[in-house]
Amino acid sequence: MSFRTGPRNLVTDVAGLRVGNAADDRIKSGVTVVVCDEPAVAGVQVLGGAPGTRETDLLEPHNSVEAVNAIVLSGGSAFGLDAASGVQAALREMGVGFDVGGHRVPIVPTAIVFDLRNGGDKDWGRFPPYRELGYEAVHAASADFALGTIGAGAGALVAGFKGGLGSASTVLPNGVTVGALAVVNATGSVTVGRSGHFWAAPWELGDEFGGLGLPSPLPADAQNVRLKFRDKPRAGENTTIAVIATDAVMTKGGAKRLAISAHDGFARAIWPAHTPVDGDLVFALATGRSGIALDLDNVIDHYAAASATMARAIARAVYSATPEAGDLFPAWRDRSPG
Repeated sequence: MSFRTGPRNLVTDVAGLRVGNAADDRIKSGVTVVVCDEPAVAGVQVLGGAPGTRETDLLEPHNSVEAVNAIVLSGGSAFGLDAASGVQAALREMGVGFDVGGHRVPIVPTAIVFDLRNGGDKDWGRFPPYRELGYEAVHAASADFALGTIGAGAGALVAGFKGGLGSASTVLPNGVTVGALAVVNATGSVTVGRSGHFWAAPWELGDEFGGLGLPSPLPADAQNVRLKFRDKPRAGENTTIAVIATDAVMTKGGAKRLAISAHDGFARAIWPAHTPVDGDLVFALATGRSGIALDLDNVIDHYAAASATMARAIARAVYSATPEAGDLFPAWRDRSPG
């Protein structure tokens, strides 16, 4: 079986999804929202030891709400959870939400990354800006969007380089499309040792993140554990948060399994991942727009594609980051050769 990308190589190749971004350059932080054109079946899996979330309990298969209206990924640590209120406000104005006794309640599960220690000015006054950024992100939602230093990835960092917002897509032989969106702010490294080669290289399609492949031979420091802040790694100061999406028809239980499988992409792209100081989390969305229900003959390929697509999205986040004034770490594109 061979994989190929969708036409955009973005999560929005999954029919029924749009992505919006908003950021504040002064504070080096922002918000990314995935807007569902119609309510989408959703799930979540948290494997990091320091998550920050809102409305994740309702995604468990045994709970009542079957579908969501949007997923919010935000910078700002716990302050960034305010972004969900702005997203809800925008969607409510549009008449979007779960009908409860004649009232519309937009369902917008949210996760955050810690980007407070990244060189930005966090003296924002009484209230943080994330509610307004969430509102702006909804109104910016589109099928096309930029990667790298944008949205919730605006202030992201990884070991040795700037992090960012990444995305990728895969079209399977049966016509199902899988897409991934990741805010990469990991404590670990996405590159092999101190080289510029990405751990995700075996799953790269074309030259979507440079086409360097893996180094041969592997450098002597390939197995060294490189951390973003080796001096004082703290719980909650790191996290990769992501969305894995499909246009297949799935149940909430299937969506949760999709999120679990996508976490394998974290392990293929980040060394180390899922640590006690990361809040690593994956949301899953199933729009069902293909009309294809997965059976045992093709569901394994679907979950494998979720893992590979997530790994590619993570690498593309770092590959796409751009330099800005006040950066603590260089962008990958400004690295020394090697």
